[in-house]
Amino acid sequence: MKKILALGAITLFSLSSCQNQKANAIQQQSEYIKEYKGDYLNRIAFPIGGMGAGMFCLEGTGAISNMSVRHQPNIFNEPCMFAAVHVKGYENGSKVLEGPVPDRKKFGGPESALGGPLTSWGLPRFENVSFSSRFPFATVRLSDKDVPLDVELKGWSPFIPTDQDNSSLPVGALEYTFTNTSDRDIEAIFSYNTRNFMAMNGAPQSIRSIKNGFILSQAASDKDKHLKGDFAIYTDIDNTKVNHCWFRGGWWDPLTMAWNAIADGNIVENAPMQGEAPGASLYVPFKVKAGDTYSIRLHMAWYVPDSDIRIGADAITENDKSSECPTVTKTETPQNYRPWYSTRFSSIDEVATYWSSQYDNLKNKTELFTNTFYDTTLPAEVIDAVSSNLSILKSPTVMRQHDGRLWNYEGCGDTWGSCHGSCTHVWNYAQAIPHLFPAMERTLRESEFFISQNKEGHQMFRTNIPIRAAKHDFHAAADGQLGGIIKIYRDWRISGNTDWLRMMYPHVKQSLDYCINTWDPRRVGALEEPHHNTYDIEFWGADGMCTSFYAGALHSFIKLGQALNEDVSQYESLLAKSKDYMENKLYDGEYFIQNIQWQGLKSPDPIAIAEKNWNSDYSEEARAILLKEGPKYQYGKGCLSDGIIGCWMSLVAGMDEPIDKVKVKSHLNSIYKYNLRRDLSDHANPQRPTYGLGKDGGVLLCTWPKGGKLSLPFVYSDEVWTGIEYQVASHLIFEGEVEKGLDIVRTVRKRYDGKVRNPYNEYECGGWYARALSSYSLLQALTGVRYDAVDKTLYIDSKIGDSFKTFLSTNTGFGTIELQKGKPVISVVFGKVDVRSCVVSGNQTSFEYQN
Repeated sequence: MKKILALGAITLFSLSSCQNQKANAIQQQSEYIKEYKGDYLNRIAFPIGGMGAGMFCLEGTGAISNMSVRHQPNIFNEPCMFAAVHVKGYENGSKVLEGPVPDRKKFGGPESALGGPLTSWGLPRFENVSFSSRFPFATVRLSDKDVPLDVELKGWSPFIPTDQDNSSLPVGALEYTFTNTSDRDIEAIFSYNTRNFMAMNGAPQSIRSIKNGFILSQAASDKDKHLKGDFAIYTDIDNTKVNHCWFRGGWWDPLTMAWNAIADGNIVENAPMQGEAPGASLYVPFKVKAGDTYSIRLHMAWYVPDSDIRIGADAITENDKSSECPTVTKTETPQNYRPWYSTRFSSIDEVATYWSSQYDNLKNKTELFTNTFYDTTLPAEVIDAVSSNLSILKSPTVMRQHDGRLWNYEGCGDTWGSCHGSCTHVWNYAQAIPHLFPAMERTLRESEFFISQNKEGHQMFRTNIPIRAAKHDFHAAADGQLGGIIKIYRDWRISGNTDWLRMMYPHVKQSLDYCINTWDPRRVGALEEPHHNTYDIEFWGADGMCTSFYAGALHSFIKLGQALNEDVSQYESLLAKSKDYMENKLYDGEYFIQNIQWQGLKSPDPIAIAEKNWNSDYSEEARAILLKEGPKYQYGKGCLSDGIIGCWMSLVAGMDEPIDKVKVKSHLNSIYKYNLRRDLSDHANPQRPTYGLGKDGGVLLCTWPKGGKLSLPFVYSDEVWTGIEYQVASHLIFEGEVEKGLDIVRTVRKRYDGKVRNPYNEYECGGWYARALSSYSLLQALTGVRYDAVDKTLYIDSKIGDSFKTFLSTNTGFGTIELQKGKPVISVVFGKVDVRSCVVSGNQTSFEYQN
């Protein structure tokens, strides 16, 4: 049956199961669409751009904002740039092609008390607007009683799984389609108008010419090479007319004169001027018959080849052979970060030429991905969560340096990258890139184990940018370093490249041995010594979270060693001890806990350790707590939502859990029982409350249902993080608790409804936060679909019955996997996937292969 789920002014269409409602209310080939209207458009900003190339956002109204093309986020950068239409013969026929300006912009924002100067907000615009998306496409629909044209704006940028280069282009597109709703022919003028938002103080700026458009340019200064940048805006229509220089004058003369031309239906043509120009416009006159449509494709491309970004302390000396230095030969790196596209293209003209020549091809391939991804029967809330968070890959969270290697922030600050270095304990959670762009994901492992790891096996959990040898002057992160070993196993099985594994193996062994010697020197099977982790503190004594990582890493390494015929017997013994420790010393009969220990260890005492740490000193009051409760920032007897994350990591990597499944399931059910709150109004959170507060629901990071909450538990413990919520939800589903997992997913997405928070920007320590990419694991959890490229086997272990259809991306291609009453059907639509056997719920099964 057909379903339409309404959330205020948001409508969720489930077309695959629909029959009784008007599924054709929005014409799309998708399993479901969310349509946002009214107040639910308030916070929508949909990223457009290439991976590591920068972005701009298409807002729910059709406006452009978050213009971030200079290798850093610039969240409040909303340039004065807008499309407009003039319909001849209509009194109010000149409108900006956007919906009404959201109330939030009118007061209380940056510089809003100045009245919104240098914006287009005061110009007439369409009265009715709606927004929907099918990643990476966003659609804005506009209508107005005064204008006999319905308008559809589609914004997009290339996204083709396994094709990392074409998915990393510094380009975007805005496609406008006009439908004549009157009974007579219409004559109109489309225009696109913008100030030179590339202009920065201290260097020459200009607006140059390009076929059917213009280029906003900023030259480098003598002192600042990185200021150079170009942004091209053009069409593929040959009768496009261009005004390369708006009226030059004071106050608001340039925009006033630009709007006068639009309102009067005039086309102004000015050649490029010497020196500065305040703005530019392009015009496309067109006619459209009654009932017909007319489309204009606006190409956007940018080129900023340099930056002033250089992060991280360098290794001691170039020739130092000490353990501070990496175990591979250093290669020459530029002084500052340069994007991959600056190696691929030498100028904005080359980018634009490629974009124009490949536009149709790239759009067809991107649409193939989109249609394939949404050709599914999985629950609507899961597709919503997964697709919405893929927007992270379009954001400045993701960087790609000159040689193509991936490097990431954790998220986006307002004007800075938040928390640098492809932080291992955050990117542990992110499961999208390993499947969609596996080759690029493997560069992270290579940076971690070759560049950021020294000869002792100590791994800096933040990699320098440009990627280069680091000074080993801070703790290793236990969860990040152990999680990396599990990810080596995952990436090997996804790639099928055993030569790569053979190259990585000595460094993986070195890493694991460091972890054992540093955190489990007594070889008890648990991390007893203080160990740094994703909560930016050290846990003292064995805990379920990091010991589950330890067990998962040991389990992974044993499998890696066995594949290479290596002796792994000592690690097998440790794994047995780790399993026993987890199940008998850390399990309280309901969930896994922490045994706080700070005396009798090899490590110095917490006060001495804190002196070298950031933001965790011991005052006189804190020393009193230490003597009474133990070190600050522990969780002790609490129910931690990340308490068995190592088991989840093992599952998504394609292994069995290393810990007893009954106890694991009990822990997960405890999280659902104790940590999921339907209403946070009475929850005290002195930390960072806006991730979830008031009437919001969410999964708390930790609770103490049996008492024993510490005076100062680990920082962030009272918060809700979407990345952990999805991790718990997918793990519940893996264990057969499907409805509980989906309940958590719905709770998360309810917070991100467009009215208060952006549905395409789940945040934690910054926007577009990487941890939220744990949502991708929901696909595997529900279906058990996993392709193993080593043994060429497709695995299916459905938790939703014997009939479903889902998306699958592999190292060499993508398509759909369908289970038809227990019979697998494999359809490969891009590339190839070499499936030689299929296992359904543990049984070898025949299958149908379509290509």
